[in-house]
Amino acid sequence: MSAILFAKTCVAMARITLPTAAEGMLGRGKSPEIYDARLQAWAARVKAIADMRITVEGREHLSSGDTFVIMSNHQSHFDIPVIYDSLRCRIRMVGKAELFRIPLFGSAMRVTGFVEVDRHNRAQAVAALHGAEAALAAGTNIWIAPEGTRSETGKFSPFKKGGFHLALGAGARILPVSIDGTKDVLPAHSKTITPGKSVRVVISAPIDSKAFGAEGMSELMAAVRSAIAAHVPYA
Repeated sequence: MSAILFAKTCVAMARITLPTAAEGMLGRGKSPEIYDARLQAWAARVKAIADMRITVEGREHLSSGDTFVIMSNHQSHFDIPVIYDSLRCRIRMVGKAELFRIPLFGSAMRVTGFVEVDRHNRAQAVAALHGAEAALAAGTNIWIAPEGTRSETGKFSPFKKGGFHLALGAGARILPVSIDGTKDVLPAHSKTITPGKSVRVVISAPIDSKAFGAEGMSELMAAVRSAIAAHVPYA
């Protein structure tokens, strides 16, 4: 059963990856609205395949119409469809450069407007974050997992500073999002999908990075971490 579910999930990914990559290679990119719709449809399909029972709290914090740097903990690859299905707004993800090297998949990510960050190339990483600032200014929410990688236990890894520099540079508010349960659907470094699991998503009140300033980076990171951890019992 799990192998079938994994195959169906791969097919769902291919259904948005292949046309998007082809459009990019042919110079026929579509509007952001079309990519938004594709991402939402993909997230809904993956949710259905895994039969995830997602509950969402705090959607009222999205009602202001503001653009945010979204930060969440990172338990599983399934965090990605869960975020899209739960928040239902224009979101583009900050991803490590290794993902963008995957044939077709990387091309589709670039065409869609995802942000590539090479953790081993500081100049590229800084330039990428400047590009993300422009996307924020244009109305795109930028999602980043400040742990930088998936947790194998669910416990939080140390937060990295890149996303906080982005928020401060853009003068943007940070929207903390807590995800609990995706590690039970698809654990880190596993291909075993367990259907029917419950996933809880809590969207907390935005945190204004400008209230902390560059000199308050440590305090800002602690505030965001605390907001996310408040709804993940084993963080």
